[in-house]
Amino acid sequence: MMLEYDKRPYRPCVGLVLLNRDRLVFAGQRIDRVAEAWQMPQGGIDDGESAREAALREALEEMGTDKFELLAESGVWRPYDLPRHLADQVWRGHFRGQTQRWFALRFTGEDRDIAIAAVAEPEFCEWRWLRPAELMRLIVPFKRSIYEDVFAEFGRFLA
Repeated sequence: MMLEYDKRPYRPCVGLVLLNRDRLVFAGQRIDRVAEAWQMPQGGIDDGESAREAALREALEEMGTDKFELLAESGVWRPYDLPRHLADQVWRGHFRGQTQRWFALRFTGEDRDIAIAAVAEPEFCEWRWLRPAELMRLIVPFKRSIYEDVFAEFGRFLA
């Protein structure tokens, strides 16, 4: 039985800002969307797992690489609500959205070290390096304020 939307909790999640040498941000086109839906990697925190452990696991699971170094962990959790019609479809309607802890990572490899198609369950069908402002134009509207906050917090790495 599905809870009423307003009574649903937030799903604990991590988000990753992967930066290359040119301080561009990794963005992936979601594989499960027909329309463009670009985003930075993110994923749920498993039971018994710390946010940092989840961030390292998600980097491997979504980008297929471990060629990075941790630069910073966000000091806050950032919640966002999914639109109601999506919240009823994903996670079997158990959550109203996600609350995210974000991590800044510096990519230490070469582009060929990113293997989005080689992971067990690909989330992205294509990827590219973008300036934060470019990604802001491509992100779904309900995540835009989260991205603005994350880019502001990690601005020292983006400048």
